[in-house]
Amino acid sequence: MTSIEKRYQAFCETLPESVDVEAAKERLLKQHVETPSWGYGAMGTRFYTLHKPGAPRNVFEKFEDAAQVQKYTGIARSVAIHIPWDKVDDYEELKQHAQSLGLSVGAVNANLFQEDDYVWGSLTHPKAHVRERALAHLAECVDIMNKTGSTILSLWFADGTNYPGQDDFRARKHRMEEGLAKTYAMLGEGQRMLIEYKFFEPAFYHTDIPDWGLATLYAKKLGPKAQTLVDLGHHPQGTNIEYIIAILIDEGKLGGFHFNNRKYADDDLTTSSINPYELFLIFNEIVAAEQDPAIELDIAYMIDQCHYIKPNIEAMIQSVVNIQTAYAKALLVDRKRLKEAQENMDMIEAEECLVEAFNRDVTPLLEKVREELGVPANPRKAFRESGYMARIIEQRSR
Repeated sequence: MTSIEKRYQAFCETLPESVDVEAAKERLLKQHVETPSWGYGAMGTRFYTLHKPGAPRNVFEKFEDAAQVQKYTGIARSVAIHIPWDKVDDYEELKQHAQSLGLSVGAVNANLFQEDDYVWGSLTHPKAHVRERALAHLAECVDIMNKTGSTILSLWFADGTNYPGQDDFRARKHRMEEGLAKTYAMLGEGQRMLIEYKFFEPAFYHTDIPDWGLATLYAKKLGPKAQTLVDLGHHPQGTNIEYIIAILIDEGKLGGFHFNNRKYADDDLTTSSINPYELFLIFNEIVAAEQDPAIELDIAYMIDQCHYIKPNIEAMIQSVVNIQTAYAKALLVDRKRLKEAQENMDMIEAEECLVEAFNRDVTPLLEKVREELGVPANPRKAFRESGYMARIIEQRSR
């Protein structure tokens, strides 16, 4: 018996009888967290782009860095791309390159916020020719999905206004509905579109899709291939995100996440670095739904972070591990005890049930999962000791 197996068995003995740790382990073995291509590139603030030694020079090198995250965690087997940031001449070549690294191309993210034409909006722009340009870009993204095998079109719009009277709210809503409907019609079998929202920035008077309610309203009008995408940094301070998750699950419209964390606004900090309890509570709602036979979930777990100062690959490993840890803790909630406490209106017992699971050290369980996945027990430490960064710094400086 290995030392990992011994620690795992001892760990299992500390759990309540009603907790099925083997079922939790199977869930963790199937977990999949997608990393973003842009999370490996040169990062910056609104004031300056930092140039890090060894930063990838193209999307092919971004995938090579992403392969390191998969190598050491075992659960990050796809990479989201952003167009035109990751535009290439031959998408079949990109697809083959990803497969050679044990990866696949994940969500295709459209970019409708970096052109002068879009200052007044993209799909909501008053001028038809600008809306047509935006639709042409979305058609290009769907074509890239078809060429790479991607099944998700990820949509975030910077559309909005900065001053009262700048444009007509209802007219903009109608334009957005029309544009989303035309985009929806482009999707093929097995493809879906995830509609993201953000309550401010760069539009400071109003944003055309400011919250989960409007994103979901559009998704419900469009049909089953449209769902809502929740970015953890895109809410006003104090928002109860786990409640939003519960409602979206109940409505069948929780399509996916952009994982990150924030202190003030959309800071794009390392997932779970500021508020780990919030992430646990989000996964608590997801696990409760996973255990309900009446609910079908198809959630795309994606990271969306900009590591301004941290080393990109190691920070990405850190985020994947933090997500894995939060999920593991949520899987070990004593749901029998929790349900009894809720039915008895015993709020303290119910809360303590969650707190105890959150405070549980799940290292032995995660080490066992990693052993079965064939990856190191400590992913970040193993990567740091691999010498990969020194090699690519030398190679990419030539």
